[in-house]
Amino acid sequence: MTNRVYDNLKYIAQIILPALGTLYFALSQIWGLPYGEAIVGTIAAIDAFLGAVLKISSDRFYKVTKKEEKSNEDSE
Repeated sequence: MTNRVYDNLKYIAQIILPALGTLYFALSQIWGLPYGEAIVGTIAAIDAFLGAVLKISSDRFYKVTKKEEKSNEDSE
């Protein structure tokens, strides 16, 4: 995953999806929009999945980076 893709997905997971879920929940209560609970639950599930995928990607990146740094230190 490129840095740009990671950064965009992180922004979506941390800002866009929670804001969208909150917005739809509020509007569904105020205006009686349909499926408020189902839609907000779906957004939360997608956000949780995306958060897990990003965490795994981040952990792998730091593991590889740390391994490369150690390899560079050993070769000096």
